[in-house]
Amino acid sequence: MSKSAKDVVKGFYKSDILKDDSVLKSYFHKDIVLIWNSVDGLTIMNYDDLTDFFNEIKRSYHDLRIEISHLLQDDNHITIRYKYYVRTMENPDEELGIAHFIAIWEVKDGQLYRGYQVSQPVTDKDDTSESYHRVKV
Repeated sequence: MSKSAKDVVKGFYKSDILKDDSVLKSYFHKDIVLIWNSVDGLTIMNYDDLTDFFNEIKRSYHDLRIEISHLLQDDNHITIRYKYYVRTMENPDEELGIAHFIAIWEVKDGQLYRGYQVSQPVTDKDDTSESYHRVKV
């Protein structure tokens, strides 16, 4: 039995991407495209770009944890709202929130195929205790 689109997206975001080298091959479609709006503007990434990006994340951080607040499905499109927390190589005892994300993924052939993502860095004004309760995860 194949996984639902929601299970695919949740599986990717809950995987240990820093320690498991099979994650990208398992979850990324060979024709993946991510269209990402961030404070740096618009970035369009394909399989090789995303592989390079996550390899840099592996070199930069001791640990990476995700907190998902929303995970909603509409057919083979999944919307996910989440926040990344990291522990740096220099200070592995302190966990820092680094960014908030909302992404919409199209799942094809049991893998992430097309993504549309918006991110915003964490600031001192974030109120995650009130705004980050779980909804349909």
